[in-house]
Amino acid sequence: MARSVYLTSVGSGGGKSTIALGLAELLSRQVERIGVFRPLVSDTGDDPILALLHDRYRIDLPAADLTGTTYAEAAALVADGRREELISRIVERYRAVERRCPAVIVVGSDFTDGGDTAGPRELAFNARLATEFGSVVVPVVDGFGQQPEAVTAAARGAYHDLADLGATVLAVIANRVTGALTLPELPVPAYAIPEVPSVSAPTVAEVAAALDATLLAGDDAALGRDVLDYVVGAAHVPTLLDHLTEGALVITPGDRADLLVAAATAHVAGQVSLAGVVLTLGEQPDPRAMRLVERLNTGFAVLSVTSDSYDTVEASSHIEGRPGPANPRKVEAALGAFEGHVDTVDLARRLRVSRSERVTPLMFEYDLLDRARADRRRLVLPEGTDERILRATEILLRRGVADLILLGRPDEVARRTRELGIDLTGAEVVDPAGSAWRDDFATRYAKLRAHRGVTVELAHDIVAQPNYFGTMMVATGHADGMVSGATHTTAATIRPAFEIIRTVPGVSVASSVFFMLLADRVLVYGDCAVNPDPDAAQLADIAISSADTAARFGIEPRVAMLSYSTGDSGAGADVEKVAAATRLVRERRPDLLVEGPIQYDAAIDPQVAATKLPSSTVAGRATVFIFPDLNTGNNTYKAVQRSAGAVAVGPVMQGLRRPVNDLSRGAKVADIVNTVAITAIQAAGSSEEGS
Repeated sequence: MARSVYLTSVGSGGGKSTIALGLAELLSRQVERIGVFRPLVSDTGDDPILALLHDRYRIDLPAADLTGTTYAEAAALVADGRREELISRIVERYRAVERRCPAVIVVGSDFTDGGDTAGPRELAFNARLATEFGSVVVPVVDGFGQQPEAVTAAARGAYHDLADLGATVLAVIANRVTGALTLPELPVPAYAIPEVPSVSAPTVAEVAAALDATLLAGDDAALGRDVLDYVVGAAHVPTLLDHLTEGALVITPGDRADLLVAAATAHVAGQVSLAGVVLTLGEQPDPRAMRLVERLNTGFAVLSVTSDSYDTVEASSHIEGRPGPANPRKVEAALGAFEGHVDTVDLARRLRVSRSERVTPLMFEYDLLDRARADRRRLVLPEGTDERILRATEILLRRGVADLILLGRPDEVARRTRELGIDLTGAEVVDPAGSAWRDDFATRYAKLRAHRGVTVELAHDIVAQPNYFGTMMVATGHADGMVSGATHTTAATIRPAFEIIRTVPGVSVASSVFFMLLADRVLVYGDCAVNPDPDAAQLADIAISSADTAARFGIEPRVAMLSYSTGDSGAGADVEKVAAATRLVRERRPDLLVEGPIQYDAAIDPQVAATKLPSSTVAGRATVFIFPDLNTGNNTYKAVQRSAGAVAVGPVMQGLRRPVNDLSRGAKVADIVNTVAITAIQAAGSSEEGS
């Protein structure tokens, strides 16, 4: 059972960042905490891969403790004939990391021309370290611009070279492959990941930094666009328009206001989506042209440089992007490429890392995406023009989490997509007002609500509203679930679900939970969003639904029925309600571990529990907390969220026949991604239960 996986490139380049991300993501779903180690780093100490993994996976060790030594120090030791001292020093520093982390990603040295560790000797150096660490090895072959036969030969050679050096090879990965490729038959799996331009392409910000450019127009979103091509503007407008390509950065002299305006107009008109414009020669554009460009609201950046167009293109062509903390879109694209072309289930099995019994926040978040991807569902997002929804959609599509339907006018969604510079390839856009389903939905809704006096004519208007239309899609099977609430109130999101989808048989009330991601654990709070003052029977329903939700998401349910009193220490109507609800839970679900009435401190703190309820199997170890009313629950979750720095994922609806979930109007992109993944998992569970 390996505790670490050693990533080494075969030759220079290869895109180790993508593979390191993919392996880290894989391990982070299985263990509480991963570590990262780089045997050799640059003399400046800056290391983009280390910075990326340290930041994304919340590694609580200083970055300086995650390295062996520098290339310069290594070269000096080797030159002095002290190679074994170098190995010993690196191994010692690695062991310090390994002692702190259940699993470690080791990113081997980069192939450089420095000292005695260059070329084939560097591969031997990495193989030696992997053996000393007890790591399994994943060699990465750079396939960019290579013929298929060359990549196949390199992959075969990488395996045999490392095996001959005594390394244990886990898998061989050819990265950035262009064109069709048949990998060789080897004793271990071999995978090919295609070249993904959005991963390797630089952003406008990276180009601006490399060119020392001045920003004339554009914001952070504009600087985050990918530069997929370069187009030099020197001819007349018609010629420029013929040569514009998707994601191109237009490079043209600063005095060519006509080309600047033409590029902006083509972009806004939807002819092409550009990355931006670079104005050369240090010439400032005509202010009237700039005002027009700004009023067009292109969403792209306009840069100014002092060099001429030829030198600017030459310098730009050598700039390569890479995933990093400042480029979250590239991170998601890289992970999508890895997960789409590597059998992660088989690779995880081969790693055989012991899975942690405790579910940590990081494990919970990454496991959501993995489970949703394993049983991909079709979900509808009614707020199809909201920026956060669109950015989350791009991430979800790149990671293959779900098939997504955006509600809105196609031209409006396309315009917002161009403005934001994002790629929504694969998303379906449906306009409720013009949909062929509208008449059928109106007829169905009128029948459902006839007892309320709803006519077909009135229903025709109601179902054109995005939340009603999306809910009807879920009810009729056109979608498996819905997520809304980024711009709508909770009532506007869940009211259609109560009217159309309704609760599952045997459950008297729909309710909600929040997944509370604390520093070291994940707790479930219910109900903090829907039911103001449930009676005992409803409270029992909420407890049972919450326990089932917890179990569905990998959290062992130990249910605490909260009150201001523990055991029989208090009296009153509120305490009796909780006591009665606890009895009902035990009668209906004797398999559940449940305690109540119990105070919060006795439910979560083992020391307090030892005093108040020493024989309880729940006290001090509760994972599911059921609040007696909405006032208590809502205030408690917000207090814990703010005071403990917890991440609150939800509210997650439960008890409905099909999943509909509500977002906070302050939801961030990551919150939306998590909620969509949760909804997809719920949809898969509903399908299994209904089959």
